[in-house]
Amino acid sequence: MTAKIVLLGSGELGKEFAISAKRLGCRVVAVDRYADAPAMQVADAHEVVDMLDGAALSRCVRRHKPDFIVPEIEAIRTSELLKLEKAGFSVVPSAFAAHMTMNRDAIRELAAKELGLRTARYAYASSAQELADAINSKAGTKSGVGLPCVVKPTMSSSGKGQSVVRTKAQIGKAWKYAIDNMRGDRKVVIVEEFIDFDYEITQLTIKERASLGGGIKFVEPIGHRQERGDYQESWMPCPMKSAAKRAAQTMSAAVVERLAGKNGAGIFGVEFFVRANEVIFSELSPRPHDTGMVTLRSQDLSEFDLHLRAILGIPIPEIRYAGPTASAVVLASRESERTPRYSGIEKAMAIPSVEVRIFGKPTTRKHRRMGVVLAQGKTAGDARNIAARAASLITVR
Repeated sequence: MTAKIVLLGSGELGKEFAISAKRLGCRVVAVDRYADAPAMQVADAHEVVDMLDGAALSRCVRRHKPDFIVPEIEAIRTSELLKLEKAGFSVVPSAFAAHMTMNRDAIRELAAKELGLRTARYAYASSAQELADAINSKAGTKSGVGLPCVVKPTMSSSGKGQSVVRTKAQIGKAWKYAIDNMRGDRKVVIVEEFIDFDYEITQLTIKERASLGGGIKFVEPIGHRQERGDYQESWMPCPMKSAAKRAAQTMSAAVVERLAGKNGAGIFGVEFFVRANEVIFSELSPRPHDTGMVTLRSQDLSEFDLHLRAILGIPIPEIRYAGPTASAVVLASRESERTPRYSGIEKAMAIPSVEVRIFGKPTTRKHRRMGVVLAQGKTAGDARNIAARAASLITVR
């Protein structure tokens, strides 16, 4: 079962995936744009590569000759992945999935227009003036966006560059914030109507290998809360009406089947807004999802284990859940190039059921995710309170 994996992106999600891969005897080459990234610390080898440089990306892959290319981030020259797949390399879950989801405009068009999924009203803009026009023209009509609205880069990750615009005076600032914080080199933003939702979920959806029947499997829905467009906490179980849960799984299956294709395999994080009985497609990542870090404690097979099993063609049995579980992030408070120092971990871990994962990022910036706390409780609300209290005890300097 030994396989060689080139991991494109080496953050905290890549680190946990690499650990899962090492447990099954895989060799992992961790790639990122900066040295000493989290996954590099546990991998067999590493490369520092600008993954938006198609030629450099191709040289890296061809040098290592992997069995699988596993993207962990969006900022990759995905046109090169299409070429590599055509040349015989296996891209996870597929080069098409990575290419489409690299840009929010592509995946939104596929979801809304091709598959007919319910989404927020949206438009695109490639300048501050176009953004103002998209917001103000036909504001509030069926075809317009109106105020309030959400502005974010078409290429970004973990909420970077996302903001809520409530007045016309905020439009220019929102444009600059999106462009300054985008990943990649496409200066285009997507502007969406603001959905006044009751809660958000991530529906982790697994596409199995064709050799195992190519079926779709689901993890129980994960509730989550965001700030600044970035996840702050997640929890399981997330109470949902059965009709809403079925709707989320039906939509997830449709988009995953389309992106993975017949031969693709892997886990997808599909995000939805839920408002009363209405389920609204938000975004999708063709890889483990940050909110899914709660699965490191909530069940016997984490999202990283599930991703690896799907990639390798290992059967996935029924997932066994451990009861109400929550995660809460540990954030940096300032920017520094110095090696981060942590205090309060021992206090957090003195709380029953609490586990702490420090990611090992070499530098900090304000609000950067540096670790996560996992906790269990009698209810999901209880677990959330415990995780949040423990996370508040940890300071990053």
